[in-house]
Amino acid sequence: SRRCGLAAGRSYSGGGAYPGVSLACPLPGVPKAVFAAAERRERFETRVTVLENGLRVASQNKFGQFCTVGVLVNSGSRHEAKYLSGISHFLEKLAFSSTAQFGSKDEILLTLEKHGGICDCQASRDTIMYAVSADARGLDTVVNLLADVTLQPRLSDEEIEMTRMAIRFELEDLNMRPDPEPLLTEMIHAAAFRDNTVGLNRFCPVENTDKIDREVLHSYLSSYYTPERMVLAGVGIEHEQLVECARKYLLGVEPVWGSGRSRGVDRSVAQYTGGIVKVEKDMSDVSLGPTPIPELTHIMIGLESCSFLEDDFIPFAVLNMMMGGGGSFSAGGPGKGMFTRLYLNVLNRHHWMYNATSYHHSYEDTGLLCIHASADPKQVREMVEIITREFILMAGAVGEVELERAKTQLKSMLMMNLESRPVIFEDVGRQVLATNTRKLPHELCALISQVKPTDIKRVVTKMLHKKPAVAALGDLTDLPTYEHIQAALSSKDGRLPRLYRLFR
Repeated sequence: SRRCGLAAGRSYSGGGAYPGVSLACPLPGVPKAVFAAAERRERFETRVTVLENGLRVASQNKFGQFCTVGVLVNSGSRHEAKYLSGISHFLEKLAFSSTAQFGSKDEILLTLEKHGGICDCQASRDTIMYAVSADARGLDTVVNLLADVTLQPRLSDEEIEMTRMAIRFELEDLNMRPDPEPLLTEMIHAAAFRDNTVGLNRFCPVENTDKIDREVLHSYLSSYYTPERMVLAGVGIEHEQLVECARKYLLGVEPVWGSGRSRGVDRSVAQYTGGIVKVEKDMSDVSLGPTPIPELTHIMIGLESCSFLEDDFIPFAVLNMMMGGGGSFSAGGPGKGMFTRLYLNVLNRHHWMYNATSYHHSYEDTGLLCIHASADPKQVREMVEIITREFILMAGAVGEVELERAKTQLKSMLMMNLESRPVIFEDVGRQVLATNTRKLPHELCALISQVKPTDIKRVVTKMLHKKPAVAALGDLTDLPTYEHIQAALSSKDGRLPRLYRLFR
């Protein structure tokens, strides 16, 4: 007689006790297996509904007990041309403070705590995002809270004063921290798009902290916090339920600053200018202690790429992954990009360089591909020469192996990031805000797979015709002039002797 059950299963897995029993046919006495089947395609598509007032409601199904819901507003530092610089920074810090329904931030946090929820607000150059992650059963409370936070903030004098203090502290910390990345990012944008759109300062200038008050904030909010410039996005909830809550709390609501058509909305298109922004700074004592970071000079060189709405966005994303790079303190290992060009050609060959990393910033109407490098102040000239050479070599031959590796790594990073519910939420919100729809991950992966070496060469050639944007921070005694950097980047053939003549 045949035995079934756990003991029998163990014997079969051992492979020696019952050699005559085939696992190709069902075992007697064992329940029939039920295999998971792929759900219908529509279960994975992002659903979008436009309400009568122009508000877009977008949702994405995802398994789990918790959901992430939030409001994204087409508003940011790039829209402050007609206003005091720093309003978006203020609004980010004032988020989830007292509202018409909630007397304080503590009351909001206690309400969210009942549903295991947390909240956050992030302001960027083109978007302000209010988000809550909580138990999906508390969706009604969450949407009610989000509607109150975005449309009915009290903005009391005490809260505004506390925000002023928080911003001053943050600005001091920004200038003192060992990691100069946020400061350099501001500088490279200011150099690339001088005094317009995404080149405007994302942080509130110190001189404006006392000038921004409730009246200024209400004037800005009345122009940009309008339903047609907003998206209510949710991940992990049913679409109909989210639409019902949106109708209940976001339709026909009178904002605290009053209703009316938006006035003074800045619709400027980004104008790439190129140029240089330099900040002479003593970096010798930025990190004291038993293992201090050595004094470094930081250089960032960038060129205009393209908007995320253009077809060339995918080749630029692959190019950025192909350049890769990182810090000299990286431990390496799988997934660290140790085969990228900035590791192979720069960090592996020049031990004195502490960092060489590629970044790609992309917006609705423009983009910026840049390389950040750090080294001892005495080797700044050689460092700039090496980075400009890497830009020129981008237009050269692209190996099939390195291209396939970059495409695979980009797809891997995309899919890995989209395992996180908050990341899916931000992806859904930003895409719907910009295009009223969303490309699904498998569509993006298909586009990445189609990138060819000729695509990389085409976008690089187009990019190298622009003036460079340069940001420099630290001891800049040996920094080459902007004209030398521009002349070096104009060398399309990448011949090193010409570069040496330009920099020596």
